[in-house]
Amino acid sequence: MIDLTSTIAAISTPPGTGGIAVVRLSGAQALPIADQVFTSPSGKRLSEQKAGTVHLGSVTHNGETIDEALASVFRAPASYTGEDTVEISCHGSTYIQQKIVQALIDRGAQLAQPGEFTMRAFLNGKVDLAQAEAVGDLIASGTRAMHRVAMQQLRGGYSGEIKALREKLLHFASMLELELDFADEDVELANRNELSALLKDILHATAKLTDSFAVGNAIKKGVPVVIAGSPNAGKSTLLNALLNEERALVSSEAGTTRDAIEDCVTLGGVLFRFIDTAGIRSGAGHVEQLGIDRSYQKLEQAQIVLVALDATLNATELQSSLLALLQRIDGKKPAIALLNKADLLGSSELAEKENILQPLCRTLTISAKARTGMAALEERLVHMAALPDNLDLGIVSNLRHYEALTSARQALTRALDGLSCKLGEELIAFEIREAAQHLGSITGAIADTDILNNIFKNFCIGK
Repeated sequence: MIDLTSTIAAISTPPGTGGIAVVRLSGAQALPIADQVFTSPSGKRLSEQKAGTVHLGSVTHNGETIDEALASVFRAPASYTGEDTVEISCHGSTYIQQKIVQALIDRGAQLAQPGEFTMRAFLNGKVDLAQAEAVGDLIASGTRAMHRVAMQQLRGGYSGEIKALREKLLHFASMLELELDFADEDVELANRNELSALLKDILHATAKLTDSFAVGNAIKKGVPVVIAGSPNAGKSTLLNALLNEERALVSSEAGTTRDAIEDCVTLGGVLFRFIDTAGIRSGAGHVEQLGIDRSYQKLEQAQIVLVALDATLNATELQSSLLALLQRIDGKKPAIALLNKADLLGSSELAEKENILQPLCRTLTISAKARTGMAALEERLVHMAALPDNLDLGIVSNLRHYEALTSARQALTRALDGLSCKLGEELIAFEIREAAQHLGSITGAIADTDILNNIFKNFCIGK
């Protein structure tokens, strides 16, 4: 566990040179340490200033003026960390930033560890653990959807619901355990009908949250879209067109792509992760077959499948190629058949082939090389991503939360089964407490040092 008695300092803005940088100082000695390096024209010390004030002055070290800067004063507990905090806004020179941090360290501060400011905010009760994790998600948000989900969680999201459910579980577990002390008197302190109803309600609530993970994970990491099809159908050209860059090697030689190539792009405010796969065909060599096997693995992970088809093939070949892919996904995933290379055929021939394929699968006519039909494809992808209109509802995007909720559901199911089978109070209480423990791990009501270190080690130093 970190030492909350120390005062920590770090650069809070991104590495490199910029117009302005911020150096953050937090801890019991933040103001006295800042007074040793910061001097205002009036001569007033920062430790004498009111909270929420900003002061112009000079930062000096060993008699040398490092920079003219602004110092913002925050006092405990009304600060990000819940401690006395000073934020020095200086010019963005890397030399200036490093000199200011060194000056603070020489005056008694310690260099902050990754995520230590946010960890202190958690330990000082400013945020719960789920909210602390949302800070990292907010910093990493690259789309409107990611930003909204992170903000929703930062504001409390489903944390309040989790806390309330956990308290109810702990109450009934305590009542069941108390009954054991009165076993000889046949006293019932926990109404079994109420307990059964509560367990069912909580199972419903946790199921709703775990089911939202598919959406939350797609928002956070990108909706996985696999581009599959036969060799030379233009899959790599399609990937390049979607990404608007030459990401994949393109060749007229069949079997050029031997391994999956992935990259992300935002379309209509939604992050998509496109995956170009090796062409699927029979009679491939050993190395190419390894690539085809990986194509099948990626199909299992896909949320949407784009079936690339060479429009210059005859109708029978097109039908056969499309059916082979559709049988592989067996209706489990939405798919779009793409009649590619439309620039090589006349409109009547394209329309005829599209009409033949349309009964099998939604079909679009495109030319990845000429980049025609791409707008319609992108519009269809955004529609198929099917993100909920209201992202302000509880959406789980964190794998740790999903695993905790899943474990809680399993324990709740065992408790409900035990209740219906009239198992002993101690066994039911054990399962209920286990469910409560899993729920508590989400908000940090129960968290050990290893969990905290694992969460905050991925934060930047100044956060």
